[in-house]
Parts: sequence; structure tokens; C-alpha cells
Amino acid sequence: MAKLSNREAATARILKIAPWISILATSLPGPILFIFLFLTTSATDSAALYLLLTGLSLAVGFSVGLLIAAVLLIYRRRWLSRLRDRLASDGITADEVVWFRSELTSAERAALAEIQKTNPLLADAYLETLASRLTASRILSRFRREILLVERRLNRARALSAGDTASLQEDLTADRERLDQLRQQASQHLARARTRLQEIEASATRKLNDEETDLMMQRLGATQDQLPLVLEIAQLERTALKEVQALDRPLEPSHE
Repeated sequence: MAKLSNREAATARILKIAPWISILATSLPGPILFIFLFLTTSATDSAALYLLLTGLSLAVGFSVGLLIAAVLLIYRRRWLSRLRDRLASDGITADEVVWFRSELTSAERAALAEIQKTNPLLADAYLETLASRLTASRILSRFRREILLVERRLNRARALSAGDTASLQEDLTADRERLDQLRQQASQHLARARTRLQEIEASATRKLNDEETDLMMQRLGATQDQLPLVLEIAQLERTALKEVQALDRPLEPSHE
């Protein structure tokens, strides 16, 4: 089985940071050296020369670093493409989906990130289904390429004027029919995987909405339970205020 080796994992980590290290490695040493010489010299002419060389070495080093970084990025892209092809040779697993993020749609990446934050169990199921979707997509793409090749060979065989191409045409036609059947099966697997992804996304959204709704209903119920108590307290305060005002009011003199 095609599994990711420790050496490949280490190579992937190195290639990820190598372009940026190359820029720093080519840009900084020269300017640092000339800045040091600039600070330690006492001659005006030498100081001006070192300052000029600092800017020149920074520009040249940065340009060389960008060129090396571009070469490393191109190499990394090709290396990752070969690695993905090797990992997918026996089917993509959930643990290997991380290496195929470039083949995921933006909606799938966003849904995966959201589900991983809210429901780890559904996230595992989503990763498994993503692995199936990626495998089916790759198989379908490969069958399409092979069908195009068979079609080209069949057209070239038909264009030949020789009479002994009938057997070749029959073989190529049989190959095309077989590939068509396999392509249809791959399309069915792909459709089921996409449907399963939608079901998991809907389930995760439904669970999240239910939790939010329950929380809001609990807060609403608590507020409604507290409202009569608040009104009762307010009523008691008004009654107490009236009693205090009645006690403070002076008695009216009586007329005999």
C-alpha cells in the first residue's frame, strides 16, 4: 500500500519553508556585512562606499532569492503532484485528505473547517467521504483521458486503408465500451459521495441550529419567568412609596 513515509513528510516540511529561507539567506548576509563595515569605519569615503554596497547587495541578494524561491516553488508543486499520485494509487484515505486540499472546492474546505470546530465525530465522517469523493474524481478523470486516447487510436485505425484493421477496430471498440462502463460506475460513486457530503453538512448545520435555538429558548424562558417577579417587586415598591408619602403628609386642622 502507498503510505506516506517519514522521509516524505520531512521533505514536505522542508520544501514548505525552503523558498522563504532562500530569500533570507541571499538577502541578509551581504547587507549585514556592509552595515557592520559602515559602522566601524571612520573614513567618509569608505562609509559612503559601504552604504552604497549595502543597498546594492540587498537588491541583488533579494533578486537572487526570489529566483531561487520561484524554482523551489515549481519543484515543490511537481513533487507534491507526484506524491498525490502515489498516495492515490491505492485509494485516498481520510488521513491523506490533507495532502489533497488543492483538489477540494472552496465550499468543501469551508465546510470541513466549520464541522471540525463544531462536531469532531461528523468531521471524521466528512473526511472519509471527502476521501471517497477525491478517489472517485481521480478515477473518473483517468477514465476520461483513457477514453480520449482510445478514441484517437480508433480514429487512426479507421483512417488506415489497410484491410487488416478490422480486428484492431473491434479491440479498440471493446476497450472503449469497457471504459465507458467503468466511467459510469465512477460517476455513480462520485454522485453518492457528493450526496453524502451534503447530508453530513446538513446534519452538522441542523445540529448547530438546534443547539442555538435551544439556548435562545432557554434564555427566553428564563426572561419570561423573571418578568412576573420583577413586576411584583415594582408593585411593592410603589405601594411602599405611597405609604411613606401618606405618613409624611401633615394632618389638616379640624374646624369646630
